[in-house]
Amino acid sequence: MSDVLLALQAAADTTRAYGEFPVIGARGAVWVAAEVHLMFAAFVLGVPLFAVVAEAIGVVGKDQRYDRLAKEFTRLLLVAYSATAIWGAVLTFLLSTLYPRFWAYLTAVFGPSMWAYVGLFFFESFTLYLYYYGWERWHQGRSKVVHLGLGVLLNVWGTIVMLIANSWLTYMMTPPRDITPTTDPASIKLWHAIANATWMPINIHRLIANVVFGGAIVGAYASYRFLAAKTEEERAHYDWMGYVGNFIAISALIVLPFAGYWLGREIYQYDQSMGITMMGGFMSWLWVIQAFLIAVLFLAGNYYLWIGMGRIPGAERFRPYTKYLLMVLVLGAIVWGTPHTMIADARELAAMGGSHHPLLGALGVMSAKNSAVNLMILTTFLSFLMYRRANTRPVVPWARTGTWIQAGMFGVAALVVLYFGIKGYFVEAIVRIGYSVYQVGAVLACIVFVTTIDILMGRGAQSLGAIRWGKMPARSQYALFVLAVTFTWLMGLMGFARSGIRQHWHVWQLVQDTSKYAATPALGYAAKMISACVLIFLTLVAFVFWLGGLAEKSTFVPSSEKREKEGARVGH
Repeated sequence: MSDVLLALQAAADTTRAYGEFPVIGARGAVWVAAEVHLMFAAFVLGVPLFAVVAEAIGVVGKDQRYDRLAKEFTRLLLVAYSATAIWGAVLTFLLSTLYPRFWAYLTAVFGPSMWAYVGLFFFESFTLYLYYYGWERWHQGRSKVVHLGLGVLLNVWGTIVMLIANSWLTYMMTPPRDITPTTDPASIKLWHAIANATWMPINIHRLIANVVFGGAIVGAYASYRFLAAKTEEERAHYDWMGYVGNFIAISALIVLPFAGYWLGREIYQYDQSMGITMMGGFMSWLWVIQAFLIAVLFLAGNYYLWIGMGRIPGAERFRPYTKYLLMVLVLGAIVWGTPHTMIADARELAAMGGSHHPLLGALGVMSAKNSAVNLMILTTFLSFLMYRRANTRPVVPWARTGTWIQAGMFGVAALVVLYFGIKGYFVEAIVRIGYSVYQVGAVLACIVFVTTIDILMGRGAQSLGAIRWGKMPARSQYALFVLAVTFTWLMGLMGFARSGIRQHWHVWQLVQDTSKYAATPALGYAAKMISACVLIFLTLVAFVFWLGGLAEKSTFVPSSEKREKEGARVGH
């Protein structure tokens, strides 16, 4: 094997270093192919997770709605897998022709894992075919367990494929420290290169992000079908599906920032200069954009829940509180989006006395932003709690006490967040970073314990009426579209932030980029490229949705037609 790797490296040394692509350039071509491929990869990883969980709930609870939901989205995966493979092939061809020397280096380091990647992709594809086409055959009696096992296996293959691909991109960002620029790639141990400093944080971050993405795509598809529905039964089904998608997306989004904190911490520990470039250099303005995008996600998700309370009997008792939740979310978004250093002309800088605003400058540091996002997470969790309780009334004797305990947990968590947020202004940066762990711990503890108490309180609860599925205004569905588009754009933005901090290195301080595209692109150019990728992806996803509807014969029949058919059968 070492002889093969050495031969590959020798061949790379004799080949040209870079190629060129018309109009958008080599970097632009690779950027589009890589980003769209990544978005489809997130689609085919997130949606199977969603489908298998839905199927399991349907099997255990004997609820056919979940089984239909799982099958409907598995059908969409058939086209999405093909699109993922096509864009992956395009990316491979572009890398091998536009960056041949760098591609030869990567194959020399990760060659065996690339073969494993291809083999697992075949296993994943055939497992998907068995899972979908065997639905009716293996979804009866004890065979349901076999079919569910195929779904679990599909997710196992997909997760391993993601882990392998993540090792390639994280190696480019954080190669093991004992590798020097003169080290021959053939001498680098494969596992050593895979298990680099940011590999596991990226794995966890992407796994959670794929769940968010899968839920957002499910919600967008449901909203599309809801708006196109022609019967009340169909509208009710897709209203319920949109709620499930939104619930999964926002639930996973609540914990996603914590995985991001871990990744950021590992980058700082690996190389402080890389962390400073990411958070304190010209890229710091990316985080202002990110703040507003995530604020849109939180606001849209909460708005959908608040509108949804209109179809729940008993929810009117919680409506007066939504204005206070909105106030916290808006204030949190304002704090999170406040830049530390203002863009201003000479006169404005003189009026402020420097680049930092005398009043708002205090909101531009991470102590304020960490506090704001944690309070927004608590607020969103409270919205879910009110939605969950809307049409029930606890009857356990300790219900009032339990509610006060839950309120106390929210209060304690908020106080812990504020305490360490304020204290962070008076300590060194290395200590301040550690305070975010305490804030995260308080919020997670609150979520876990409050949910546990609420489940216990809900036993035997009095129902205030059934949820009127389908009784939602059209504007509620636009919120689901906003979630899908915003999260897709956010994925592209964060991908640029992660890869852009390498600056003029293919592999950080190991393989230098000497092409004319070596410098990190300007934010305006990056925004245009990311927007183009999002537009391409969503256009293709819309096509996938259309194909899914084209292949499906509607199983929804208006109630009046059902009665007529039943009457005809009886008369016959």
